[in-house]
Amino acid sequence: MKNILKEMSMLNGIPGNEREVRKYMAKKMEGYANVSYDNLGSIIGEKIGNPDGPKIMVAGHMDEVGFIVTTIDKQGYIKFTPAGGWWGQVMLAQQLDITTSSGKVIRGVIGAKAPHILTPEELKKPVEMKTMFIDVGVENKEEAEKLGIKPGDMITPYIEYRELANKNYLLGKAWDNRVGCAAVIEVLHHLKDVKHSNRYYAVGTVMEEVGLRGATTSAHKISPDIGIALDTTIAYDFPGGDKNTELGKGVGIMFKDGSMIGHKGLRDFVVKVCEDNKIPYQLTFLERGGTDGGAIHLATDGAPSVALCLPVRYLHSHTSIVHKSDYEAMVKLVKLLVEKLDNEAVDKITYQ
Repeated sequence: MKNILKEMSMLNGIPGNEREVRKYMAKKMEGYANVSYDNLGSIIGEKIGNPDGPKIMVAGHMDEVGFIVTTIDKQGYIKFTPAGGWWGQVMLAQQLDITTSSGKVIRGVIGAKAPHILTPEELKKPVEMKTMFIDVGVENKEEAEKLGIKPGDMITPYIEYRELANKNYLLGKAWDNRVGCAAVIEVLHHLKDVKHSNRYYAVGTVMEEVGLRGATTSAHKISPDIGIALDTTIAYDFPGGDKNTELGKGVGIMFKDGSMIGHKGLRDFVVKVCEDNKIPYQLTFLERGGTDGGAIHLATDGAPSVALCLPVRYLHSHTSIVHKSDYEAMVKLVKLLVEKLDNEAVDKITYQ
């Protein structure tokens, strides 16, 4: 578990440039599933238990929030545009990696004025993203271009994965949503010699952070009977937080977010599996933001869907924290769901 989370956190892949993550997932699926792709680049690992059983689609999105190079000025500073949702306050003075078209990775930092020279007016308001730039340590534009940097290149946060003082707390980037991708793979591995009465689809989707795009196309290709989105949610256990969702208290079962109201019958089924097997869970919601479930539940004729979300501190920033036991609860829960979702259970969930 630790190795796959570490390795997936350190991979670079923004919306529309998930190749590195996709190659990793394909390698991990070898020998466990029949691998295919949709035409946008989402990866689909199919493991057939009962060829006449329902199709269970379990999806994590491969993309992380990042940036894209737009221009290089005469002094060699890099201007950029966001790929996914960012708040400017968490960006200044942070390190980033620019990946060129040849695959070369170049370290840079988002520049920031020293506080000594800020005007009283500047001190009162956040720095706007459009005024920010990346410094890669060159003298001019020509030197930056010789490194291979050009418009369209991927920019990702840089941070080293590590266990914190309590080794259950894991620090890294891209937990949103490499935890979901890792979980679909781990469940696939756990099911290798296990009988199940359905067709399990372990999916890594593209471009979730810019509109659930890969979930739309992959769900259209699969036409699932049940959809389970594995994603992240906000941990509210910071000072002053309302403790709605906390690290170490279990997997979050999302009953509502900005993209979907979770299917009541499926949610009740999931909660019962948790309670019957003593899996810690937290019922949660988000007024804004969504998951791949928002696209999956509308695929073809529709599919009862639910989002299972890992609580994360400092979401959509360079430095995020998850809890190992929450991840383990997610993996255990999904494995049990795949084992229990047969034709009878899916029919009851869907029509009764």
